[in-house]
Amino acid sequence: MGSEGEEIVVVEEKGIDISLKDLSRKLEEFAQARDWGKYHSPRNLLLAMVGEVGELSEIFQWRGEVEKGLPNWKESDKEHLGEELSDVLLYLIRLSDTCGIDLADAALKKIVKNAIKYPSDQIY
Repeated sequence: MGSEGEEIVVVEEKGIDISLKDLSRKLEEFAQARDWGKYHSPRNLLLAMVGEVGELSEIFQWRGEVEKGLPNWKESDKEHLGEELSDVLLYLIRLSDTCGIDLADAALKKIVKNAIKYPSDQIY
């Protein structure tokens, strides 16, 4: 249960597709229910996200290079990594919303720009 009897629903099912818009809506509802909007200025959200990137970095700090898929990691370490990645993503979504940026649209446009800048037939 959340504060004051508020029920928190956790989705455990794998393979559920959720859009950035869905996450954005859930974040907005979460912040409104706690009256956090007054704290969610672009600057504050950016600094919070940077802090979360720092926590994410700590997970990798002394491990050296790691293999894709993290085959040698404990499940608890992978779960912790997922939590920190989620924190970064959620702050990024909230920051983009607060700034009036459609993150999905901006990301797709950036992929197109990168495809032009780095054509697949070019050898690096």
